[in-house]
Amino acid sequence: MKVATVVGTRPQFVKAAVVSRALRERHREILIHTGQHYDINMSGVFFAGLDIPAPDYCLNAGSGAPGRQLAGMLGGLESVFDREKPDIVLVYGDSRSTLAAALAASKAGVPLAHVEAGLRSHRQSMPEEFNRIVTDHLSSILFCPSETAVRNLEQEGFTGIINRGRLVSIEEVPDRPACPQVVNVGDVMVDVLLEYAGKERCPVLPAGKQFWQRGKYLLATVHRAENTDNKERLAAILESFAEAGEKVVFPVHPRTAKKIVEFGLTGYLRHHRIDAIEPVGYLEMLCLIKNARMVLTDSGGVQKEAFILKVPCITLREETEWVETVERGCNVLVGCAPELIRRALATAPACDWSGNPYGRGDASRLIARVLEGFICRG
Repeated sequence: MKVATVVGTRPQFVKAAVVSRALRERHREILIHTGQHYDINMSGVFFAGLDIPAPDYCLNAGSGAPGRQLAGMLGGLESVFDREKPDIVLVYGDSRSTLAAALAASKAGVPLAHVEAGLRSHRQSMPEEFNRIVTDHLSSILFCPSETAVRNLEQEGFTGIINRGRLVSIEEVPDRPACPQVVNVGDVMVDVLLEYAGKERCPVLPAGKQFWQRGKYLLATVHRAENTDNKERLAAILESFAEAGEKVVFPVHPRTAKKIVEFGLTGYLRHHRIDAIEPVGYLEMLCLIKNARMVLTDSGGVQKEAFILKVPCITLREETEWVETVERGCNVLVGCAPELIRRALATAPACDWSGNPYGRGDASRLIARVLEGFICRG
């Protein structure tokens, strides 16, 4: 079996670290990096830090307007698919790279498998929502991370739901599954965190700085366009960091850094309570999350990582795809409202950490097994 895996952003690099390993035990994988995250701190450090195989192809999509970047990815992916003739294309999440690979696979007539299928924010204005919906509806195999994700797909008319949407085991994977099929394999991020538990490392800090004491700082990340591309929202978020009354460690995403300069908000990065640092690798981010008192983020991945590591989270959005974290009291949605952020920081959360709605940590093995059954079906 030949699988063409397409990645392009930080969360996709992280997930590919464990899934690629499972795939390569018995099959051939072609790894394609679109270059969507072209900054070395957003791309190279993840490949090096997680022992991800070097990409077989790098399309160097780089920066640019969304349409032009998407067109560049499409052209490059079509050429690779034509040359390699994969049995199936595997994509992750909801990025522009995901959408490009879904469209290119559809045009080439190659079956598509989507990891993290079924996630919905129910807000159509989000680019990520459009990307994930289109990708799901072009997919032959939909790997869901939770029962909620399966229910979302069922409401959209999907059939072929394995095990009634409950988490499957290796024994429950059908030998010759139907197409399309929806299967709850759990979340790959649980696999990743189990794989790298105890291997996290503290980031290298600028000269003169010492690492922050455990439980004595907040960790903040901001990167979504809804927050970075709106001056008022971004200013309100940064103002909340400055007024938090405690140290805020803030790895600054390249997009966010650019907008902070463009909007004349650089003064916040010099505030005595805000430690703005360069983006960090995955193992360094695990260290930062694990030792934080609370996490403030607009990242879906960081929300989930905080939940699995049992660190309370404040989400700088009005909605989340990871509704289980909110239902369990471990995550609160505040948008960019300073008053709501202050209230969330001052309130001791009543978190329910029991169990894990995102699986047992064997999602990568299940994905490999389902793909094998799909390709080998008679």
